[in-house]
Amino acid sequence: MKIAVAKGDGIGPEIMDAVLSIFNANKVPLEYEVVDMGKWVFDKGFSNGMTPEAQQTIEDLGILFKGPMETPKGKGVKSVNVTARKTWNTYANKRVFQTLHGVDTVFSKAGIPIDVTIVRENIEDTYGGIEHMLTHDVALSRRFITRPGSLQVIRYAFEMAKKKGARRITCGHKANIMKITDGLFLECFYEVAKEYPELKADDVIVDDLCMKLVTRPDLFDVVVLTNLQGDIVSDLCAGLVGGLGFAPSANIGDHICIFEAVHGTAPDIAGKNIANPTALLLSGLSMLRHLGFMENAATIENALLYTLESGVHTGDFGDKSIASVNTTEFANAIIGNFGKLPAHGAKPTLPNKPITPTHFKLEENPLIMSKEAANEAIVGVDFFVEFAGQPNDVADKCLNVIGDKFKLVTISNRGTQVWPKGSVFTNVVNQYRCRVESVNDAPIDQSAVAELYLKFQAEFKVCSLELLNMWDGKKAYSLAQGQ
Repeated sequence: MKIAVAKGDGIGPEIMDAVLSIFNANKVPLEYEVVDMGKWVFDKGFSNGMTPEAQQTIEDLGILFKGPMETPKGKGVKSVNVTARKTWNTYANKRVFQTLHGVDTVFSKAGIPIDVTIVRENIEDTYGGIEHMLTHDVALSRRFITRPGSLQVIRYAFEMAKKKGARRITCGHKANIMKITDGLFLECFYEVAKEYPELKADDVIVDDLCMKLVTRPDLFDVVVLTNLQGDIVSDLCAGLVGGLGFAPSANIGDHICIFEAVHGTAPDIAGKNIANPTALLLSGLSMLRHLGFMENAATIENALLYTLESGVHTGDFGDKSIASVNTTEFANAIIGNFGKLPAHGAKPTLPNKPITPTHFKLEENPLIMSKEAANEAIVGVDFFVEFAGQPNDVADKCLNVIGDKFKLVTISNRGTQVWPKGSVFTNVVNQYRCRVESVNDAPIDQSAVAELYLKFQAEFKVCSLELLNMWDGKKAYSLAQGQ
């Protein structure tokens, strides 16, 4: 079986060579095709950080094993890591955090075992990177949460939890504030939960989740979150088990999967052969299990755990009274411990069951879409306008142009209502949202919205607008704070 390998930037080539040396010593039946990705590819003029040949190879092989990569700063280009995950729709980011004996933490010293799997939605949310300056003072980021995208990652999380034998699966969210977006994600969570009655499914508001994770991490098993919240919480969990040097990552898609370490390129130590390869090795072990090489993965992981227990360590962790080893020596120590079992957390050795690679040749972009509600209607529009003045002045201008088919319902500033009621103590910026709804929620068409837009643009600079939709009599838009 052949996979694509991108060695990465900074310490990437060193730790990738170390990991592949361990795989080769264990006779892992893989072939590697090295592809060109990373900062030096950006510097050659490829704006997505990979050559066309690299993209084609990865799409042909379906598996990418990659080292950490740097995105050039100040050049207006997108992160190659995020671009790769989104381009190939690796919708589920799985990160496993476990107590590693030999890696001292507050919890290991207290005898509190940690075994938490974070599943992070990997495509949507603010990571769409769709941002605009609405005025010279006001920036906007669009946050997309979709029903099909949420169902994809949540169903993966439940399936993974079932196979793992998990006792609990938790949805982290902020639906108490973001009632439409996080509310949709939470709704999808409980929709999928009905299909898995054997799993205890519950939800926790994300700030409360963070507090509970740093006080009683042993209470959690599998946690699924939206993209940004999952990014933050997964790094928090890395801190519980010793840092990003022990944080593996698997990016799972239907057609392509990416396995990578989540830490950075550490340019200050690049080329010195002193970097810790553990995170990348753990990511590689996740890849081996994904590919069905269960025996190889167990042998290597048990050797890693035995090595850590015996006190062998690189300079970034471990008992300082024991001399640290370099990257190559650490890899060789693991190789020398093949066949040995750790005293704690030994992994069962299961026979290899290699998968048969499926090479997808897609002719068009897959469209993922749920069944639409029966009755859909547009019942108004939010106009986001630039105006350096008071709320009552905005209202006067709106009332002059809306006519008798519409009513001005509310005006808000930074999400807080300032008209028809509000407080003079609310600071305002030079961008308002003016909500105009049809009288008696009568359906309107887009031509009516276009006519209203022409009237508004005569009074304001219209920065943006959003239609107010209603499905089956339910309003599909949020209220202003204080409305």
